[in-house]
Amino acid sequence: MIVNVLRFSFRDGVSEAEEALVLDTMRRTAGVESVLFGCVGRDIGDPRDGFTHAYTAAVADLAALERYLHDPVHLSGDPRIFPYIARLSAVRFSDDPDPDLTAKVEELHLQKVRTYPEWGRMLAEVVDGTIATEVRS
Repeated sequence: MIVNVLRFSFRDGVSEAEEALVLDTMRRTAGVESVLFGCVGRDIGDPRDGFTHAYTAAVADLAALERYLHDPVHLSGDPRIFPYIARLSAVRFSDDPDPDLTAKVEELHLQKVRTYPEWGRMLAEVVDGTIATEVRS
């Protein structure tokens, strides 16, 4: 299993209605076929970290991760999410013993950046460095 946890905060001035739209969009993404379980809600970690909300999606394996990354619901949701996000940080973990899993996950992510460069640019505007957003040469 591969679990992705995104901690995030909204930009200043985002209304309650806009927050609700973002959270509903994230819930739809967390409910796609490839996701085993997902959760979207308030971040109840250390408030000094500056995050107000969190998103979790777990997938069974690399094949499910690839489907998740390219799912039409995911692809259509991110452009409705990113404009409202001030900061995003990722924590990923897995029970898969493959020593090359990290590199394989990153390669799937970078393939998405290559396939959807505008998505990569949107992500780069909010990510805090915990997610690769550019293809290395």
